Amino acid sequence: MIEAAFAIPGDIALPTGGYAYARRVLERFPRAGVELRHVGLPAAFPDAGTDDVAETVRLLRALPAGTVLLFDGLAFGAMPAAAIRSLPQPIVALVHHPLGLEAGLTAERQQQLLALEAGALALSRRVIVTSAATARTLVADFDVAPAKIAVAEPGTTRAERARGTGQPLQLLAVGSIVPRKAYPILVTALAPLAAIDWRLTIVGALDRSAQGLAALCQAIEETGLQQRITITGPLGEAELATHYARADLFLMPSLYEGYGMVLAEAMARGLPIIATRGGAAAETVPDDVALKVAPGNVAELTAALSRLFQDKALRQRLAAAAWTAGQTLPAWEDTAQIIATVITEVAA
Repeated sequence: MIEAAFAIPGDIALPTGGYAYARRVLERFPRAGVELRHVGLPAAFPDAGTDDVAETVRLLRALPAGTVLLFDGLAFGAMPAAAIRSLPQPIVALVHHPLGLEAGLTAERQQQLLALEAGALALSRRVIVTSAATARTLVADFDVAPAKIAVAEPGTTRAERARGTGQPLQLLAVGSIVPRKAYPILVTALAPLAAIDWRLTIVGALDRSAQGLAALCQAIEETGLQQRITITGPLGEAELATHYARADLFLMPSLYEGYGMVLAEAMARGLPIIATRGGAAAETVPDDVALKVAPGNVAELTAALSRLFQDKALRQRLAAAAWTAGQTLPAWEDTAQIIATVITEVAA
């Protein structure tokens, strides 16, 4: 049995896409002769200090030298090259999206993260990404050889088809409240459509970015939409499933996505979608499933919302296409198998 360790910073029980990916993968090992154990790293990443890096090195150097490290990019991309070189184990990097492409960073911090991640990726044996779009970004902007990359898209659990509500139209957005998710842009785009009876529910962690939460609350207050918009915070799987079931339209205003797991979840439930073309999101959702708009473009988003609010037949066509596409999405067993294959190749 090949021994491997999945090194992940912070609490993997947190309700984010990256942690959900980690949980689902860990649940499906051992697989194909690979034993994958979880190793928790300091939660400060990607804004880790010297002590956090030293503790990470101590934890990983305590593992047998032959252990293959599956190193989550939230930490790996922020590790100094010297610290990575001190590790005796072969490394497989897992990249959901480059850290330097997160919204809300200062120019200095962005450049620092881009340089750190480029240096880290150069020291990995292989790189696993969650979308072909991220693979292209790593090749073009981080000088990663295409042969070094494997794509392991997130799996999607099969679900019952959404029933919807209809009156008022129930809009759903899911994802941590951080600047990259661009929820204030969504609120601003909805403001001109107040004459239409709709309600928006935003489900996502509230503690990821004080800046992102403050901007969202300010946008809601300035538009006067307090009675139309509910921010639930993070929800358990059963509660979230209830929101999916009663939704009429799924919204993804994100500026950039490494994949967009919630888009796949919406398709698995047959929901019509409005999404931006940020990062991999445009490829995650087929063209016949969603109306797609430019990231950050309020006018385009308002126009797309107005169109779907008023055209029930179009919503139904998109919903039918989403349901069909959702049945073809990969399962988590497929994701785990790709990762196991890469680990096996590195261990050979």
